[in-house]
Amino acid sequence: MSTARTTEAPLALLAKAAGPARAWPPKALGVARLLARYGTRAHRRKLGRLQELGLIDRIPSDAQLFAGAIDMLRFWISPAAADYYAEKGIDYTFHQVLRFVDDPAAVGDPIGVFSERDAIIGHLMQVVHANPVYDLQLLMLFDDGHAELEGQLEAMLAGTHPRASSIAAIVEEPDYHARLLDYVRVFRREPRTPPPLRSNIQGRFDAVERTFGSLPAAMRYFGRLPERWPDALRHLRSVETFPLELAEPEPGKSPARE
Repeated sequence: MSTARTTEAPLALLAKAAGPARAWPPKALGVARLLARYGTRAHRRKLGRLQELGLIDRIPSDAQLFAGAIDMLRFWISPAAADYYAEKGIDYTFHQVLRFVDDPAAVGDPIGVFSERDAIIGHLMQVVHANPVYDLQLLMLFDDGHAELEGQLEAMLAGTHPRASSIAAIVEEPDYHARLLDYVRVFRREPRTPPPLRSNIQGRFDAVERTFGSLPAAMRYFGRLPERWPDALRHLRSVETFPLELAEPEPGKSPARE
């Protein structure tokens, strides 16, 4: 089976991802709300809630969050995604353009703590995830997060979701939404159920997947980074490859450095 993403011309995909003109003002408002939240302390309240839920041990400083977000992008999200799309014969840069025109707010927050519920859900639906657990755990911030995700996935599969056409222009695996829906239902019953990993992860990105694939592990990594801004910026300038000494340990082992 194929999808619009793998069969249609680039201009047709761009038009579908952009959607009708009436969809553009809400997209712009979503970006404006996201940018406004970057200037507030709302993310600290969300982190506090995650701590109350037992999902994180301690709250990283803003410098640690900033450095951690960049490390997550450069060592995990971008290289694993670029590898996957190269396997599929899909241009990674153009894929990011499609994501942006579909929902610009969904690409502006790599760690998700500044995002609204529907931006997280949209991100889960528009990207074949290497590991969906991080975002599913993030949705626990919202009382109806998992129920809403399940409902929107059902609408996608029925073809009734308002963004069905734009998301279909981005997702390259025709059974992705059905597989994600199956896992969401299992996760809601038992959150410790092992996640479905994307086809290119095991054996190639094991250490970074263990570190960034779940919210608790990612926040532990962030907490191992320098706490103060000058030191965090120094880390970003000096560390060019994934620091294995800071990685989440394999099960049964202790981290090399705290």
